[in-house]
Amino acid sequence: MGFFDKFKISRLKEGLEKTRDTLREKLSVITQGKTEIDEAFLEELETILVAADVGVETTLGIVDAITERAKKESYRSAEELNRMLMEEIQLMLRETGEEHPLDFDALLPAKPYVILVVGVNGAGKTTSVAKLAHNYEKAGKKVIIAAADTFRAAAYEQLKIWADRAGVPLIGQGQGADPASVVFDAVSAAVSRNADVVLVDTAGRLHNKSHLMEELAKIMRVAKKKIPEAPHEVLLVLDGTTGQNAVQQAREFTRFVQVTGLVVTKLDGTAKGGIVLSISRELTLPVKYIGVGETIDDLQLFDRALFVEALMGR
Repeated sequence: MGFFDKFKISRLKEGLEKTRDTLREKLSVITQGKTEIDEAFLEELETILVAADVGVETTLGIVDAITERAKKESYRSAEELNRMLMEEIQLMLRETGEEHPLDFDALLPAKPYVILVVGVNGAGKTTSVAKLAHNYEKAGKKVIIAAADTFRAAAYEQLKIWADRAGVPLIGQGQGADPASVVFDAVSAAVSRNADVVLVDTAGRLHNKSHLMEELAKIMRVAKKKIPEAPHEVLLVLDGTTGQNAVQQAREFTRFVQVTGLVVTKLDGTAKGGIVLSISRELTLPVKYIGVGETIDDLQLFDRALFVEALMGR
């Protein structure tokens, strides 16, 4: 394992510290003096997982799995419970789709590879676009960002600051411009400049929901004029600190947009990092990236095994 990998794992553990400390503390209380998994224990476990925003449906699935295992396996310590929990959570995450996306330096399935990034304002959508751009650029890819959030005041200026930090060119026309026109310019530029990746930042909120969804549909149609398969990915950005509201937002977006993966941000700012499990299970969509800090290097590929270990404190 290289220095870079160790750094990433260290940042992941730091980002999940609040959730991990809360879980470990509460689990140590309910396991103290216990030699078997009984009904009272399972009820307390259920309460702890729900409090960590794992979600009721997901929590019940985990508790049921632990109940079945307890019939066949002996239980003597908190570490054994941790092991069971980690294994069941990993099994559950496998049901949500692919393990994780291609690494940033991997060969892309198309060129230019167009990624549409959607989500409500305040979720970290714009910063996620810049952090993705930074990772791709650092991996040797030629990247272009399209500033297609032309509805929100100062959105272009905010993205310009982040694009400069990432060292990536930004194509935009400022507030009030036609977002689809911006995307057409960006995709055209990507083709002419032989770019590898186009990242499209979109508006998070317009006058009403139908207008927003119509705008996204128009953006997709225009991108297809230059690249018939575009967009190749649609990433939905969710704020991890909003808990179950993030799940509801995701449900709304997936009703209108064919989302291919999720980005969960701000996990370092909450003790409810279990929301990642809830989102994965209830939406049956893969979490592809997670944000564990504010710096440009703090967006990571979502690795199930590493996430569960960092979450449970192994």
